Amino acid sequence: MDLILCHTTADFDALGAAVGLSRLWAGAKIVLTGGSHPAVKDFLALHRDEYALIERRSVNPKQIRSLIVVDTQHRDRLGAAAEWLDLPQIEQIVVYDHHLEIDRDISATATHIADVGATTTLIVEELQAQQVEITPFEATVMALGIHVDTGSLSFDQANHRDALALAWLMQQGTSLHVVRDYIDPGFSPQLQVLLTEALDNFHCDRLRGYTVAWVLLKTPGYVSGLSSLAARLMELTESDAVLLGARYALGDSGEERLTVIGRSQIPGTNLNELFQPLGGGGHSQAASLSLRGVDGQVTLQQLVERLKATIPHPPTARELMSSPVRTIRPDTTIAEAQRILLRYGHSGLSVVDPTGKLVGIISRRDIDIALHHGFSHAPAKGYMTTNIKTITPETTLPEIQALMVTYDIGRLPVLQDGELRGIVTRTDVLRELHQEGARSEELGVRGNAVGIIPPAAFLRLLSDRLAAPFWELLTQASAQAEQRGWHLYLVGGGVRDLLLAKQNGAAPLYLQDIDLVVDGFHRTADVGAGVELARALQQLYPAARLEIHGAFQTAALLWHKDPIFGSLWIDIATARTEFYPYPAANPEVEASSIRQDLYRRDFTINSLAVRLTPPRAGEMLDFFGGLLDLQAKQIRVLHANSFIEDPTRIYRAVRFAVRLEFAIEPQTENYIRYAIDSGVYKRTQGNNSRAPALQTRLKNELKYILQAPYWQAALSLLGDLDALQCLHETLKLDKTLWQQLRFLERCLRRFNRESQKSKVKSQNVPIPPWLLRLEVLIAYLAPEYRDRVAQNLQLPDDSIYRLRHLQQAQERVLTALPSCRLPSQVFDLLRQYDLPMLILIALRSPRPVRSLVWQYVTQWANVQPLLSGHDLKQLGYKPGPQYRQILDDLLAATLDGIIRDRTEAESYLFEHYPR
Repeated sequence: MDLILCHTTADFDALGAAVGLSRLWAGAKIVLTGGSHPAVKDFLALHRDEYALIERRSVNPKQIRSLIVVDTQHRDRLGAAAEWLDLPQIEQIVVYDHHLEIDRDISATATHIADVGATTTLIVEELQAQQVEITPFEATVMALGIHVDTGSLSFDQANHRDALALAWLMQQGTSLHVVRDYIDPGFSPQLQVLLTEALDNFHCDRLRGYTVAWVLLKTPGYVSGLSSLAARLMELTESDAVLLGARYALGDSGEERLTVIGRSQIPGTNLNELFQPLGGGGHSQAASLSLRGVDGQVTLQQLVERLKATIPHPPTARELMSSPVRTIRPDTTIAEAQRILLRYGHSGLSVVDPTGKLVGIISRRDIDIALHHGFSHAPAKGYMTTNIKTITPETTLPEIQALMVTYDIGRLPVLQDGELRGIVTRTDVLRELHQEGARSEELGVRGNAVGIIPPAAFLRLLSDRLAAPFWELLTQASAQAEQRGWHLYLVGGGVRDLLLAKQNGAAPLYLQDIDLVVDGFHRTADVGAGVELARALQQLYPAARLEIHGAFQTAALLWHKDPIFGSLWIDIATARTEFYPYPAANPEVEASSIRQDLYRRDFTINSLAVRLTPPRAGEMLDFFGGLLDLQAKQIRVLHANSFIEDPTRIYRAVRFAVRLEFAIEPQTENYIRYAIDSGVYKRTQGNNSRAPALQTRLKNELKYILQAPYWQAALSLLGDLDALQCLHETLKLDKTLWQQLRFLERCLRRFNRESQKSKVKSQNVPIPPWLLRLEVLIAYLAPEYRDRVAQNLQLPDDSIYRLRHLQQAQERVLTALPSCRLPSQVFDLLRQYDLPMLILIALRSPRPVRSLVWQYVTQWANVQPLLSGHDLKQLGYKPGPQYRQILDDLLAATLDGIIRDRTEAESYLFEHYPR
């Protein structure tokens, strides 16, 4: 006999999952181990015969072969049926549940536990996979299970899998009117009386922007539907959390029993964890417990205090605001105001008088109306709003949200002692609310999926994944920032790599590139905050070299081949915002907040940040969906104009895509192609003497790519995107250029092999391979463009010289080499060129020429005269200019095979240069 066990006081999720399993396990029977919820009891009064239900007392324990437990992992929730788990003949025990991070005490042979809103969802997925058809009655009870446990997909634990399961159940004939009746069964007369009593006696407290309500009722006995009463009470009192207690005498003994129903919509609270120590449980937003022999008033009050203690501190305006605030004067023209809006990408501007006092706000809509009516010359004071609602740095998110909704305000200035310190916009609020919703899901990193990680869990991830010295370094940096009242964040690639590394084994991670951002603007920290923190860290780590880049408000700590940190590079920057005066320029930067700092970054997967300082240490910031893009393995740009402003981002997109084995998101690829096809880079170079993003910064990106093991794949992708036009509009990666690059790789491999076997210096290529690859790309341009491109990229002088004279050298070699009949003649022709120049000439020449050049650089260039200047002196030749001619003639004779050893060399010498 196979039995499916529901937990005591079975709810619709347990029943729905059990019904679905009865179709997957042919012949299995469902046992309600100890009663059911009132709504479930009412439902079964009409529908019991449609399901494979049997009474516990009718089971012969000796006949049980398998047990399937649904919606729980604890023995004590199975009542008396828990004894069956220990029967010796049991062949298998299978557990299905959706409660994560539970300490299971059932010894199962198999478990099916997943992050879904209802256990029934797991069963539906198996039914779909096995293509099992079910009846409308079965579909209806299973749909009830998902609806009730996910709040009809409104609870935070609900996800897309629950929605897909419900859609499939509707296809199977779910009765929606039955679902509706049992989801909201209506209030019985008894519940109506209790609701009135609860409204007359409830208590509430406002804490950290949230309202917590509680009430204790005395009832003559057990009352069904208390969960509905709690939900209605929460709705009517507009509370964010409710604890509803009901106490009543138990039987003739007079012993008091207490039932507590909890509901919460406060992010970060978890009623399941609150009730579990007392034997209750449920979900983070909805849970219950039942106790005997306790003081109901004392117990409820204790639960209320514990709940309050778990309420997180909501973000304040200080953390949400954008700063510094862009301001204009009342007499600023509408046209100038519009130019400022476009420059900074804002949707409104604060208007201040000459003393800096806030006197109004003008929105983009106000400006657009003025422009529409032809008043571009008019002053802003004629269109600004003067009835301003303001907040302080300590105003909480719920209070900010309430103000915006009540007064339909899109932006709230933040004032401190009458001084304008920042501004909070609707966008800031919406992004934070999205963050809170994501955080409350507490997904973590599972398998190959990346999701929001709770702060405490992310700190554990950091300490577990990072090698100990690196974690200690971050801890020290955090402590130094905290002492100064600043917030410190780990941002960008470090966060990305930590999340991705979780999938790849348990080896400690040695980051070699760490970006830290100091957000101290709320404490009037100036642009030097990052530098100050870097100096403080160098006092603790004197082995690091400090570099300061004042123009960009950054400092760097560098280790070189350190026994602990290797070649670690830590960038420490003050949170800043930036704008580009023109495409491909260096950005102009100003101190700002972490939010604006993340807004200026390139790709979503690099815009992640983790706070390292209390009180919200471990909190992850993800304003652009970077976690979802990590999961989808795609590179997505933040801003539509990103590639127009900075073409190096094209190369970064390609580099990340190839290195991480991600795809470039289709819209991002469209932005790349548009930027390239627009001709903006050519116009920029023509109009501006300095375009760093097409000069030094572009060279650096090319260096990163061309020195990487994956350079060929990256270059191929750049070619597909026509991105080599950033070097010059005529440069294309065609078949001929690829052939030249492949020939270069054969040369480099040959030189590497030879250099390992020989100590002859000439066999080592004297420049880095990445630079030689770049020279090959530039050499593929028409001769008249090479010198300008090389200088534009600020290549080394030797490289510029080679590219400038390559055409002349190539023509000379191609003309003279066919007439060379002896190796010495080839040697005399080619010896005047360095090895990189000869490689450039060879890969651009016909095969016969290439063969002679190759023979020269691999053989003849390494031949030495059989006699040296010292030998000549020993043989009686007077030192002088003739030594050079003698040695050259000896070398030529050796190359041509005229002399083969020292004896023949001396004979040749005496014959041609008698003493």
